[in-house]
Amino acid sequence: MRSSDQTLEEILALAATHFKVPREKLAPDDDFFQKLGIDSLQALELLTRLENHFHVELPDYELQGVSDFRTLADRIQARL
Repeated sequence: MRSSDQTLEEILALAATHFKVPREKLAPDDDFFQKLGIDSLQALELLTRLENHFHVELPDYELQGVSDFRTLADRIQARL
């Protein structure tokens, strides 16, 4: 089973790769909209990629208001 830290690190690495941003520029408490320079449609792409990677389904109501990597990792970790 993955630890919360492993889940968070995987999310940061996937986001960095997907949006071509150096991994070291991303921190757990960063707002991913601002840090990645993405809009809501691109955020959905990222969420879809994360759902596929972790083999989980994240209901929309659980993600409302989530904009930082750490909270996103917590929501995914709760589903693993």
